[in-house]
Amino acid sequence: MNINEMKSKHKLLIDFSYELGEIEKGYTNRTLYVNLSNNEIKEKPVTQLMKDKFVGGKGFGLKLLWDATKPNTKWDDPENEIIISPGPIGGITQYAGAGKSLVVSISPLTDIVIDSNVGGYFGPFLKFAGFDALELQGKADKDVIIIIDGVLGEIRIEEAPEEAIDSHILAEQLTDMYAVDENKKNFVSVVSAGLAAEHSNIGILNFSFYDKKRKKVRLKQAGRGGIGTVLRNKKIKAVVAIADGIKPNNVVDLEAIRECGARFNKEMRDLDADQCRMKQEGTAHLVEIMDDYDLLPTHNFQYGSHKDIMNIHSSVWHSKFTQNIFDGCWVGCTMACTKAVDGFELRTGPYKGNKVIVDGPEYETVGGVGSNCGILDADHIIEANFYCDTYGIDTISFGTLTAFIMECYEAGIIDKEITGGLEFNFGNADSALELMHQMARGEDFGVIAGKGVRQMKKYFAENYGADINFLNDIGMENKGLEYSQYVSKESLAQQGGYAMTNKGPQHDEAWLIFMDMVNKQIPTFEDKAEALHYFPMFRTWFGLMGLCKLPWNDVEPIGNAETDEPGKVPEHVQNYITIFNAVTGLNIDKSEMIRQSERVYNYQRTFNIRRGYGLREHDAQPYRAAGPVTVAEYESRQDRYDKQLQEILHVDPEGKSTDEKIAILRKYKEGQYEKLLDAVYKRRGWTKNGVPTLAHLKNLGMDLPEILEIVEPLQ
Repeated sequence: MNINEMKSKHKLLIDFSYELGEIEKGYTNRTLYVNLSNNEIKEKPVTQLMKDKFVGGKGFGLKLLWDATKPNTKWDDPENEIIISPGPIGGITQYAGAGKSLVVSISPLTDIVIDSNVGGYFGPFLKFAGFDALELQGKADKDVIIIIDGVLGEIRIEEAPEEAIDSHILAEQLTDMYAVDENKKNFVSVVSAGLAAEHSNIGILNFSFYDKKRKKVRLKQAGRGGIGTVLRNKKIKAVVAIADGIKPNNVVDLEAIRECGARFNKEMRDLDADQCRMKQEGTAHLVEIMDDYDLLPTHNFQYGSHKDIMNIHSSVWHSKFTQNIFDGCWVGCTMACTKAVDGFELRTGPYKGNKVIVDGPEYETVGGVGSNCGILDADHIIEANFYCDTYGIDTISFGTLTAFIMECYEAGIIDKEITGGLEFNFGNADSALELMHQMARGEDFGVIAGKGVRQMKKYFAENYGADINFLNDIGMENKGLEYSQYVSKESLAQQGGYAMTNKGPQHDEAWLIFMDMVNKQIPTFEDKAEALHYFPMFRTWFGLMGLCKLPWNDVEPIGNAETDEPGKVPEHVQNYITIFNAVTGLNIDKSEMIRQSERVYNYQRTFNIRRGYGLREHDAQPYRAAGPVTVAEYESRQDRYDKQLQEILHVDPEGKSTDEKIAILRKYKEGQYEKLLDAVYKRRGWTKNGVPTLAHLKNLGMDLPEILEIVEPLQ
């Protein structure tokens, strides 16, 4: 069926017209609300309180979600929402990485708020169409698409029965359908999920952008927490934004932004090839660096390196990625790290034999579906990357849950009878891919796996008699979210950076391994607590603004190492302050930047408490994040662990069994983590149970009635 025939099958459910308006100082000053249960569409004003307390992006998402839901709202209740917001800086083209959107929802995995950042063109196009946020609520009866037409000033909800579900096809179909002509395809962006998002809790959202050089639609992912699962549960097939060109943010001081951008662009031209090679390899340049420092997750985070690392070395990705073509996922981003493999021929699944473009893989995907599963095969990783994207599967969660299954299989907890004949030894690429295809079909063991690590632990214990304590030790999840792909055993700060997050263990809040483990820059609990205050707040700020984090520190200006705080990259921090002030006309400094984030961060913590979580017990980590669980794991690094017993604990390991040594080390490491919790909570202005104190909230200006109602009884 051709595009016109597909479109002829659409049934218009509602057509809402609005005045396009202008962006003013980074804001459109209104949000768009769509309820699919009753096909209601309306505009809502952005209040001054929203700007002052929540700023934009993730902040707007949290505020709208709080107001729309109850404390007991479940992820699949109609009242749960998906909110997409780009932030006040989002959409500018003069500084790298300003095309991000933040997506917020109640997660199927965690039952708390999840936030996920994503590139692609949708966020800026939403703003250009006239809205600071999109709020999706309710459930449709049949598959629908929502069209936000920023050319005509129309919002339409249409039943769309014929289009594909899988994102790589659907995004192409809708781009062709809604582009004004062949030369305007780059002004259409599509949000979609995929078949596996219908049958698992780890569904992602794909945000499209049209690559004019390749003449192909490409995809970027809001990957964490199952938001794609929420989208398909609402029977949303896609959301389409149509722009009438690139619009200005009508900033206060464009020249200041241009000056910052020109300086950064020169750094990229002059320094990237010798620093991180983002233009050549994207984040995949990290693979062998992590292996060198024993940080690359291998065999379900048991180990940090692998003898076959050369099979997935950055030089391999350099050869696989198409070179010498601009790879930015938003206009004006000179980092150009959105690498792609062109013309890759698939060997499995429903698209076997097709030659496709594969976006990535990024480091997290290489570590997740590759080394963590013991599969050090570049072509397997590329194929898994493609199917995860088009099916709507989070590569991080899929890699971590598959590695968990593999360890359970090798430990005899599950067998071929349980898995339907699939052999899940580490390194079995065919079984890993078949598991993915089963998720997409909603069949067999793929349904169990798609529940995520937390639910699998419970299922294996209840149905197969597995030891729940062992499963809790090796199941790499916190708050229900699977760990991203760094081994944190030798970095106490990184353990906190994972398990103390509001949403679950994701490296975008605090990546402190090198500061802590390698460079020894934060040796005391107070130093670690300061880092675990500053960096999560600083990184939260990107999510308020519509900014990508990579330009901050993946290329560093000359002389950064000689500054007082090289880990913060002070010149780039000042760039961001200058840009925010130049966009909005405000006059914040470094301190107020952090306070902006603290307001939102503490609001999210309170949101979790409102939902029955957000306390100290929920910041507990699986022991494998801290130390060796099994004898084989200890003995693989015996010299290291024996040395820790001798030098730190003054315990002679001679004559002790490995089990005895594991127990002694574990008691110490668990005690260290508890001390870290105390130090971090104190620095963040929280009680020993992890609750924001009234004094801290008042100091931040966040002593709002709805917050105080939650936290006052817990003081």
